[in-house]
Amino acid sequence: MSTTAVAPLTIEDAELLVATARRAAEDAGVTVSVTVLDAGGHLLAFRRDDRAVLISGETSTRKAYTALQLNAPTADLVDAVQPGGLFHTLPTALDRPLLFIAGGVPVHRDGRLIGAIGVGGGAPEQDHQFATAAVAALA
Repeated sequence: MSTTAVAPLTIEDAELLVATARRAAEDAGVTVSVTVLDAGGHLLAFRRDDRAVLISGETSTRKAYTALQLNAPTADLVDAVQPGGLFHTLPTALDRPLLFIAGGVPVHRDGRLIGAIGVGGGAPEQDHQFATAAVAALA
């Protein structure tokens, strides 16, 4: 049996993700915080502009963590945590609270999960667009 190695998310990748998300946000006139985690949930890169809402740093981190843990964009998970939803009790079952607001996106390479990005500070739909644009820059 052979296995195929997948290159991990590097510091350079993380810096590109942060710079791309930040640039997309600035082009839209929005100030955001950006967090990038590796596949193990370790912080690789973080940026919070002094003009951003203070809580946006925690928000971006929790969005990235949620996208990583569930291997799905947080925008796709909002309905799942509503009463009767698939993940209704999940946020209290993990060590770190999850955040089901658009703006967290998993990062894949060769079909495998290698990390996640979270963006916070804009409207949820904007944060999702900024994170998605950043992930597209790695392709």
